[in-house]
Amino acid sequence: MKVLMFGWEYPPHILGGLGTASFGISEGLHAQGDMEITFCLPRPWGDEDKKAANIIAMNCVPIAWRDVSEDYLKERIGHVMSPELYYDLRNNIYADFNYMQLNDLGCIEFSGKYLDNLHDEINNYSIVAGVVSRQQQYDIIHAHDWLTYPAGIHAKRISGKPLCIHVHATDFDRSRGQVNPTVYSIEKDGMDHADCIMCVSELTRQTVINQYHQDPRKVFTVHNAVYPLSEEIQAIPRPNHKGKDKIVTFLGRITMQKGPEYFVEAASMVLHRTRNIRFCMAGSGDMMNKMIRLAAEKGIADRFHFPGFMKGKEVYECLKNSDGYVMPSVSEPFGISPLEAMQCGTPTIISKQSGCSEILTNCIKVDYWDIHAMADAIYSICHNDSLFDYLQEEGLKEVNQITWAKVGLWIRELYERVL
Repeated sequence: MKVLMFGWEYPPHILGGLGTASFGISEGLHAQGDMEITFCLPRPWGDEDKKAANIIAMNCVPIAWRDVSEDYLKERIGHVMSPELYYDLRNNIYADFNYMQLNDLGCIEFSGKYLDNLHDEINNYSIVAGVVSRQQQYDIIHAHDWLTYPAGIHAKRISGKPLCIHVHATDFDRSRGQVNPTVYSIEKDGMDHADCIMCVSELTRQTVINQYHQDPRKVFTVHNAVYPLSEEIQAIPRPNHKGKDKIVTFLGRITMQKGPEYFVEAASMVLHRTRNIRFCMAGSGDMMNKMIRLAAEKGIADRFHFPGFMKGKEVYECLKNSDGYVMPSVSEPFGISPLEAMQCGTPTIISKQSGCSEILTNCIKVDYWDIHAMADAIYSICHNDSLFDYLQEEGLKEVNQITWAKVGLWIRELYERVL
């Protein structure tokens, strides 16, 4: 079976769970042996892992004819696309786009990030998808998150192939209910055109059914998973903090959706009971400065650390150096990071308002707003060795059973239902 996937992130250049999940799904499908995945990225860098998917660089797909030599193409884009593929794509240009801002290869430059011109990039990505979907051969279309829904719709119109969309989050999650009408309309249009809607949790599935008015018969829950840790990550030592300051970590985007203020408030309550705990808020986001000020106002700045954005090995070093991990998200469609913490042997506290709380049992669950319960849980993990050991051992056993291979089998079944 051949799958044409549209996505926005792919390791190692990821900004959050979307890229992690996109790679995991590709791996889970590839593991079946007879699945061929073509993954379209706005701007790959050439160092992506290509074992599970053939990657098409959308910023190297021509939408206007340019007469360029093979040697020049090798020099310009050879690290991400072959001249042969460029020429084949060029033969599938379907309209005159010379009025657009294009480079010397007749291609659109993408940032591949989430900048102020994001809506322009989404529209341009869909235009480029028109060329790709004419040139590629595939049985099914799979579009990840709202950014790529217009591209998926375009591909479906051209090919007549079934469209599956993957809802990793909705604007109801990102905005705490203050929905952006433009984003909502893009999301709903994708859902209306989809033959199958995959949601990362039952929580998200209910949002799709009730807020976007979708037929429950085409909406399915497909929980996320984790990759087995590499030998390099497994070799990272786990420090013993017995008799020393304990470390409790929040790791993720420091935004309204993630509930960082509840973590600071709970930390303040814990530090009124004990001073032998340090708190780490790793990540970046539009609420970071506000959280730094809040920690100072609470008089706990000396026990609070803000190391900034982390990726790759840094994430696992941080998790292994932690005695507890807290995810106080206000609305979290799934939340892969608690699973990664459990893989590292770090006891985890998660909000009941997260999708991963549907499948995890060996962790502590609290309402995101209940800072008293959150503070009690943090204190208990740091002072009750029996509780720490239990959550560490049982959490690791549990998370090792949550694999992308199982997710891949379920997605394949959903593909087969719409083919």
